[in-house]
Amino acid sequence: MSDLTYHVDGDLVSADSATVSVRDRGFMYGDAVFETLRAYGGDVFRWDAHADRLAGSAAAISLDHGLSADGLKRRVDETLEANDLDDAYVKLSVTRGVQPGKLTPSPDVDPTVVVQVKPLPRGGVGSDPIWDGPAALQTVKTRRIPDAALPSRAKTHNYLNGILARLELRVSDADEAVMLDGEGHLAEGATSNLFFVDDEALRTPSLDGPVLPGITRAEVLDIAAEEGIPVREGAFTTDDLREATEAFVTNSTWEIRPVGTVDGIDVGGGPVTTLFRRLYDERVEAAHYGGDGSN
Repeated sequence: MSDLTYHVDGDLVSADSATVSVRDRGFMYGDAVFETLRAYGGDVFRWDAHADRLAGSAAAISLDHGLSADGLKRRVDETLEANDLDDAYVKLSVTRGVQPGKLTPSPDVDPTVVVQVKPLPRGGVGSDPIWDGPAALQTVKTRRIPDAALPSRAKTHNYLNGILARLELRVSDADEAVMLDGEGHLAEGATSNLFFVDDEALRTPSLDGPVLPGITRAEVLDIAAEEGIPVREGAFTTDDLREATEAFVTNSTWEIRPVGTVDGIDVGGGPVTTLFRRLYDERVEAAHYGGDGSN
């Protein structure tokens, strides 16, 4: 990573020298919002959707940073160009900035903006996924924070909820945690949205619960609508997931990752998962590599 360049408060700096103040509220309290993006062919996939979600996260924590979506996109583009990266992981963070060391935020905000990148393989048709194999899921005891405590639509630097969930995996061979809501229904993975197939219909936990509105999640639902695949968004149990005929998890980096096991029970991929992966790759190919989106 030492040869990479990051964007910190308007300046391009080497990754080794990229720093923020110890008095920055993002460092002190997790008082910041972020988006994880994936760039294909030199541009970010579904930027408008990510920008809208970032704005929603900021609104949810009353962070009036005064930055435009175009200005933030320019910083992302400059970072990709500085690193000569066409295909990359991108993390865009906006904090409430440096303020006096007290819990109550000041209404005057001078935000800290950081863009980090790292190279990823080419996406699209014929590409290899970045994950090693199907995901092994494990239901954990750590519950998803209810909306009344922290709005699930807010993607903030305060990620202890997911960290505690992932820590539980140390005693298992699983690589993603399945988190439940306060009533014991499926919510989401620590860093992913959940999908499973039952009776040839696609199921996913509803956004009525404490579920992050994932950008890839929305893309999957759009593909389902286009293909006429029935979808049910609702409240489901771990048994529903364990007994599914196939399952997959989604996020911007993994894209669509098949599930191999849930709590040690074989679930595996299948034709529905394969179809969604193919159609997702075709959308990426058409949007970013100049192809027609088909083999």
